[in-house]
Amino acid sequence: MDEWLSRTRLLFGDEPIKRLQNAHVLVVGVGGVGAYAAEMIVRAGIGALTIIDGDTVSESNLNRQLVALHSTLGKPKVEVLKERFLDINPDLKLTAQHRFIEEEDIPVLLEGGEIDFVIDAIDTLAPKVALIAYCLRHKIKIVSSMGAGGRKDPSAIRIADIADTYHCALAKAVRLRLRKEGISKGLKTVFSTEQADRNAVVVVEGERNKKSTVGTISYLPAIFGCYLAGHVIRKLTEV
Repeated sequence: MDEWLSRTRLLFGDEPIKRLQNAHVLVVGVGGVGAYAAEMIVRAGIGALTIIDGDTVSESNLNRQLVALHSTLGKPKVEVLKERFLDINPDLKLTAQHRFIEEEDIPVLLEGGEIDFVIDAIDTLAPKVALIAYCLRHKIKIVSSMGAGGRKDPSAIRIADIADTYHCALAKAVRLRLRKEGISKGLKTVFSTEQADRNAVVVVEGERNKKSTVGTISYLPAIFGCYLAGHVIRKLTEV
């Protein structure tokens, strides 16, 4: 047994650790939220991980994103994380895909039953809803991040069914689109009960699938990511 997991084993025991080592988690979107979720999964001892994101590190990421350093500016986020995660656990079976996920990619990505849990940290509505709907229809375990921007209060973060979310514009938009797909509940989400600061939103032009930018603080996306990882780890280690 690996010594680096000794503290985790003291808390969980041998069998839960084995379950993690035999599991495969997919994280889609490794920005402010998803990268922290992925790292917590790696440090818990997950055996296989797939990370997907088409973005590169920019200077505006430095205030909150795990991947963002001056030495990593301009590099693909998944490649930065690949090097980092394999430095944590060289035995990790890691697949890093530098691309934005499209709706037509989802069946191919998830067919075969190799993925045990999906973490959705996508901030673009169409692929986010497509991924969620596919997972729910095919009974693939998934947990989804709602909006972390425009908020300051970490004590307002909750994990709940999509039907029970409130004060979150992203969650509302996801709910509406899922209803059109005939889905009204069954999706676990991480969201904040704090109302977003409307003054922290600015309109942007010329960016892929993005109409606005929302102000963020260093700790909120990270805590969202830890909530996502905590949910996945607990579920994967249950008997």
